[in-house]
Amino acid sequence: MTLPAIISARRFDAAAHAPFFINDERVGWIRRSDVDALRRWPDVFDIDTTSVRLNAALADVNARSAALGAVIGALYAEGKIPGWRDETYAIRNDFDAAPLAFIERAASRFFGTMTYAVHLNGIVKYRDKAPQLWIARRSDTKSTDPGMLDNVVAGGIGWGLELTPTLVKECWEEAGMSADLARTAGRGRTFHVLQSLPEGTQAEQIFVYDVFLPPDFAPRNQDGEVGEHRLARIEDVARWIEEGRLTVDASLATLDCMLRHQWIDEDACEGIAALFEPPQN
Repeated sequence: MTLPAIISARRFDAAAHAPFFINDERVGWIRRSDVDALRRWPDVFDIDTTSVRLNAALADVNARSAALGAVIGALYAEGKIPGWRDETYAIRNDFDAAPLAFIERAASRFFGTMTYAVHLNGIVKYRDKAPQLWIARRSDTKSTDPGMLDNVVAGGIGWGLELTPTLVKECWEEAGMSADLARTAGRGRTFHVLQSLPEGTQAEQIFVYDVFLPPDFAPRNQDGEVGEHRLARIEDVARWIEEGRLTVDASLATLDCMLRHQWIDEDACEGIAALFEPPQN
C-alpha cells in the first residue's frame, strides 16, 4: 500500500511556485500567489516571470540577512507569515554548508528554504511482551499540525546547534528526558520532505534517532508544546500512520524505526525507500 505520509512527503507542484535564488543557487520555493507581495521591495528582490532572486547588490550574509529581516517583519505584521518563533535559521542547502543568509524560523516556509530537524523514536522493550512506542500528541495551540500525533521528541535545528545538542535540548523540553539518557540514542536514517502546506513549502531534512527507554520512564513535557504522551503497541501506531493521524514527519520517522527493527515489511510501504538515506554511524 502507499501510505498517506509517503504521498504527502512528495505533494509539491513546482509549477505553482517560483524558485528563489541567492546568486546562482536555488535556495527555496515561493508560491506564485505570494510573489506579488515581494514586488514592493525592488532593492531586495529581482522578480521576473520565472524566478525570484535576491538582489545581487546584497553581496554578503549580513546585508542579505538585514534586508530579508525587514521584509519578514513587514510580512509577519500583515499576517502573511504566521507563528513567529523568535528563532534563527540559516539559509543553506546542506546542513554543513556556510549560511547564505539568516532568517526568522517562521519565514522558512514562506520562502521554502531548506530546514533541518531531529525526530526521536522512544522504544520500550520488555522481557515478556512485545516492544511499545511512546507517542506524543501535539498541543492544540501549536501553529503547525495542532493536536496531531507525533514522535516522543521532535524539533527543528536552529542556527549554531549541532545534532546531538539539539536532541538533548528537545528531549528535556518535550519529554523531561535527562541528557545522559538522550545521549544513548542511536542514529537511524535521514529523509527529506518536500510538501505544500497552508503556510508555504516545507523543504526539510530530518535526522531520525531511536532511544531505548526504561519501562518505568514516563515522558513529562516541559515547554507546553505537547498535549499528552501515550505508550502504544506497534500495531496501533502502524494503524494510526495508515489513518493519517501522525504528522507526515513523525510517520516517516516511525516507519524508519519499524523497518529497521523488522516490525513491518518494506513491501507494505510502497515508495518509502526513495525517501530515505542510509543509516549513519
